[in-house]
Amino acid sequence: MDRSNQTSPMVQFILLGLSAHPKLEKTFFVLILLMYLVILLGNGLLILVTILDPRLHTPMYFFLGNLSFLDICYTTSSVPLVLDGFLTPRKTISFSGCAIQMFLSFAMGATECVLLGMMAFDRYVAICNPLRYPIVMSKAAYVPMATSSWAAGIANSVVQTSQAMQLPFCGDNVINHFSCEILAVLKLACADISINVISMVVSNVIFLGVPVLFIFISYVFIIATILRIPSAEGRKKAFSTCSAHLTVVLVFYGTILFMYGKPKSKDPLGADKEDLADKLTSLFYGVVTPMLNPIIYSLRNKDVKAAVRNLVRQKHLTE
Repeated sequence: MDRSNQTSPMVQFILLGLSAHPKLEKTFFVLILLMYLVILLGNGLLILVTILDPRLHTPMYFFLGNLSFLDICYTTSSVPLVLDGFLTPRKTISFSGCAIQMFLSFAMGATECVLLGMMAFDRYVAICNPLRYPIVMSKAAYVPMATSSWAAGIANSVVQTSQAMQLPFCGDNVINHFSCEILAVLKLACADISINVISMVVSNVIFLGVPVLFIFISYVFIIATILRIPSAEGRKKAFSTCSAHLTVVLVFYGTILFMYGKPKSKDPLGADKEDLADKLTSLFYGVVTPMLNPIIYSLRNKDVKAAVRNLVRQKHLTE
């Protein structure tokens, strides 16, 4: 392959986005902008109530506050770039900007996988060992658990991003995506990417496979414990404490499975339609899940709803 047009840190990448479908760009700009505002408002409100309401100073809501902050960071790492691309005829991003965006996106995604596993463990202890819950999930335990989730996600992102951005890139540097999605960037490399592929497979096993297995085992024990509760009211109350987390897990991993698990079309015309569908699925995955998280937790959690009402009431009293 001709390497005469390799990138340097000063070269820009061109993001295709929806360039082939200009009529859709303004529609999606409005839609994604509204969803992004809901994400900022909903997750920001959850962070606020978990800080201000003393009743929510528990491990579960500490993890929830981290999840909300993570969702804001994750969407902010890509959505402003996507929105700008919808309005800009030539969508470009610098080499360093691409590396930063890729790093943030990777770090937030990996951290969320680990954090959801930590939240499953919290629910397991709360339901299966309620008497030991204050000891097992003390502040000395849950703060390091959250910190280690962030540290693991960031460390993984450093490895993946540094490996990807050290590759030589050839050709016109056109990324067939809305942002610097790592698989789309690797397609531009004019060098052997087998090390990158192996590294990503190992990363997926650690940050997707292990948390999923851990969450599954936790909920097997949780469901078994709930079914042994004699009263229907007791079972309902116990399940309500973990139903929001379980819903978030199903939405998060279900979307990932839909994105990467469906078969690829071999028909050229079908491949073009599939390419558009893949882009839109990836785009909405980046905004729908962070938007739904605060909605799920506020609708299915009496404590959060009460804290929000209390916050609104206090605001009205001070006006």
